[in-house]
Amino acid sequence: MCDEGSRLYASALRAGRIARPEVAAAPCLMEFALLQPDPDDPGWLRPVPPALVLAQRLNPIEREIAERRRRSLELSDLFEPFMALSNRSGTATDSIAVLEGSDRINDALNMATSQCRNEVVTVQPSNQFTERTILQGLDRDKALVDRGVRIRTLYQHTVRYNLTQLAYVAQLANGSVEYRTIDELVERLIICDETVAFIPARDDQKVALELRNPALVGYLLKVFEFIWSRAVPLNAGTPYETAADGITDIQHSIAKLLVEGHVDEAIARRLGMNVRTCRAHIAKLAQALGSGSRAQLGYLIAQSGILEQKLPEEGGNR
Repeated sequence: MCDEGSRLYASALRAGRIARPEVAAAPCLMEFALLQPDPDDPGWLRPVPPALVLAQRLNPIEREIAERRRRSLELSDLFEPFMALSNRSGTATDSIAVLEGSDRINDALNMATSQCRNEVVTVQPSNQFTERTILQGLDRDKALVDRGVRIRTLYQHTVRYNLTQLAYVAQLANGSVEYRTIDELVERLIICDETVAFIPARDDQKVALELRNPALVGYLLKVFEFIWSRAVPLNAGTPYETAADGITDIQHSIAKLLVEGHVDEAIARRLGMNVRTCRAHIAKLAQALGSGSRAQLGYLIAQSGILEQKLPEEGGNR
């Protein structure tokens, strides 16, 4: 009802009637059946008692509520035997749910993090952070920090050169939030309170799995701890130091993947950098080893022994 209609209806209730021309500017009065013709004088309208109007308006709503209540009872009765079977078999707590679509994934993440009380651990590969994902993550992480929940996040080394992500990290840098980086991460992972984990089910990140099986969640947590122990704290400075042979740490990582037969795009994806940067590192690696072709580069890497030289240091530095 419009403001003018409210004023005129109140005036009609006080006076007991209102002239027809007065309500021309407020058609809502007739639309909501708040006025009715005066049987004694057709030039006037009488107000319908508000209690009667309210009852007329509430009746269909109450019928809808009653119908929904009846449907909810039917659904409860329908699923009751299945709930009993589920509780008996343990699938209610040991579930694997498929989440399809960004909205459903984010809703499930928000629900899990809102219930989290102790710690969230995350693995965030790739250097591709959009403004939308950063804002979503910031809102979620701030709420956790405010509740005193600890957060540990693993990134790839390339995040150290992403100014947007560094600004995000700076807003949450305190004693309850830790960030570490490592050269290579495989896939995303989020674990809340050692009870629920989220992993992608498709490369486009549009489908995820919500895991509540204690064995699976425990296994994924052990994988996280294994990588975490070898990662470098984000505030420890750059890990891309040049060794005595003139080859940087990141070029050693690229050399290892080249020998394994990965193409440039796959190497860039696994190390969290764009393909152009990856190819620039490959060119520097080829120059350092004196290679004139891609095939020769793989041979020279294998013959140079640089990968064997790096092995004893891994695990101690990361």
